[in-house]
Formats: sequence, structure tokens, C-alpha cells
Amino acid sequence: MKNLKVLFCLLLFCTLGMSLLAGCGGEKDGKREIKVYNWSHYIEPEILKNFERETGIHIVYDTYATNEDMYVKLRAGDSDYDVVIPSDYVVARMIRENRLEKIDLARIPNYAKIGERYKNLDYDPKGEYSVPYMWGTVGIVYNTKKVAEPVDSWAVLWDKKYAKQIFMMDSPRDSISVALKYLGYSLNTGNEKELAAAKEKLIEQKPLVRAYSVDEAREKMVAGEGALAVVWAGDAMVMMGKNPDLAYAIPKEGTNLWFDAMVILKGTKHKADAEVFINYMTRPDVAKKNVEFIGYASPIPEVVESLAPEFRENIAAYPSQEFIKSAEIYSDLAENLPKYDKVWAEVKAAQERQ
Repeated sequence: MKNLKVLFCLLLFCTLGMSLLAGCGGEKDGKREIKVYNWSHYIEPEILKNFERETGIHIVYDTYATNEDMYVKLRAGDSDYDVVIPSDYVVARMIRENRLEKIDLARIPNYAKIGERYKNLDYDPKGEYSVPYMWGTVGIVYNTKKVAEPVDSWAVLWDKKYAKQIFMMDSPRDSISVALKYLGYSLNTGNEKELAAAKEKLIEQKPLVRAYSVDEAREKMVAGEGALAVVWAGDAMVMMGKNPDLAYAIPKEGTNLWFDAMVILKGTKHKADAEVFINYMTRPDVAKKNVEFIGYASPIPEVVESLAPEFRENIAAYPSQEFIKSAEIYSDLAENLPKYDKVWAEVKAAQERQ
């Protein structure tokens, strides 16, 4: 009987031990694991494999096309991601809504490698919830064989001679901002008259637009099937690398200067391993490999200095201070968000004007 009691205790101890281990770190079936949710085409694939080999932490990796797509999925509560890479204004919103964990920067030693100009910006003023990933502008990629005149204004996107050769972003914030800047308004406005004017401008443009898209625009422009496309700067770098007829312009009316950052979602059970991943992504050798593949601008000066001149000196990746001064950073729209959602819904639903 005594031996049976000992055996029972041993079995109970092992069972409890296995349960505790399964709940620690990021272990699943005895293996550490984190889930990462990122933009499509926004990481060099080998980096994920190398991370797993170096750390033993398995990555479940999913992608999204826009900030809005990502946010809707997270808000629905049907996901359990650990690390997400949203843009500045979404980071600010997630902080306001208490959706993020504070990051332990003592566990991110590579944070010291990031340039000071990219830290503690308005979307995360104390730098508690996010670590910069990439930055850039929104501009126009155009085919120099199809567009003869200088591309220096958003006005070219309303030129009828390019009908059905124009790609706009299927992203409400970005496309509405193009119209706002063209009209001389702030891309963070909450003024209903200004938003109504932007809506009318976008509806006026609809007959000229081939598609509202993200991935399709990249593919079609590289294939020489479009004249103009509104794109993020890093995508422009990749597109120009594949088709030498393409060029990038930042319109004189100004544009969006954006920042994407790595964050950890509130309630994660794998915070320590998520911080291991963020630190790995900011390691200079890893970051360099990443930016050379995806074309976006690094916030790590050491990485920028090590890039080839065709990367470092390209206006698409690293615009001059002249362009940066005229650009605006998106802010959290807060109570004005429904106004933008309404504008975008009405633009998409509107019949094309002939």
C-alpha cells in the first residue's frame, strides 16, 4: 500500500510538472512558440528560419494587407498573436485602448542601436510600448514610358489621360490622405467640410482608377501595365529594382511620414519570447539583411551606413530633410475615426461619374 501511495504521488508530480512546463515561456507540446502578425512582403523569409534555429523558438507567422484589416481581426478577439507590427497611429490607438504590454527594454539590448530621432515619438511618447521597425513616406510610383510630364503633384492622379491606368491604395487612411493633401488640408483633419471635399475629390477620380489595391498595384506596375500608383516607399524600392522604367516621386503638397513598430499584445503568455524576437529583429546584421530584401528604411544608423549607395542615396528609401519637413505623421483619429470610415464607405459605394 505504501508503494502504491509513492507511485501515485510520483505520477501526480509528473502530471503537474508537465502542465507547468506547458504554460511557461512559449511552450507548446514541449516547444517554445510565438505568433507573429505582420504586413505581407515585410520580412526576409530566411530571417524567420534563422531565428528558429538560433533560439529554438518556433514562429507561427501570418500576414495582413492594411492596418485596418489587422485591427479588425484583433478587435474581433479570434486570434492569439504575441507580436504585431502596426503603424504609428494604430500603435497610439492600441495604447489608448490598453491593448498592449509594456516592453521590458532591459531585454532588448539592441534597442540602443536605434537612432534617437526614431524614439519616443508622439504615437508612443515614453517609448514604453513599441520598438521601431521601419519608416518611410507615401508617394507615387510612375512608369516613365507612359508618363512624360514631371510627377511633382498629387494632381497627376486626376489627369484624365491616365484613365484606368491609376492604382490607388485599398487603405482608407492613405487614399483619403492623398485627397486631403492635394486640397491643402491636414491628413489628420477632423473638419467635416474638409473631409466632404476629399470624398468628392475621390469620387470624381473613380472613373480614372483601375483598382484600389495593394498587392495588385505592385504586380501590375512591375509588369508595365499601369501608369501611376500610390505606394509606400519601400514597395517603390522593390518595384524599381524589378522594372527600371519605374520612378518614385514625393508630391510637393506634402505626404505622410510613417513609422511602423513592433508591439506585444496585452495578455500574451509568451512575453519573454516575444522580447527575444524583437531584440533579434533589431540586431544590425539581421536588420541589414531585412532592409536589403524588403526595400524599406531602417531606423538603425549602423545599418543605413552599411548599405550600398543605391539604397542609402535613393529618395524613395531615404528622403531628404526637405521632404521630411513637409510631411505629416498620422495621429490617432480617436473620435474622428467614424468620419473617415463613413467617407471611405461612400467613396467605395459611389457610382463612377462619366
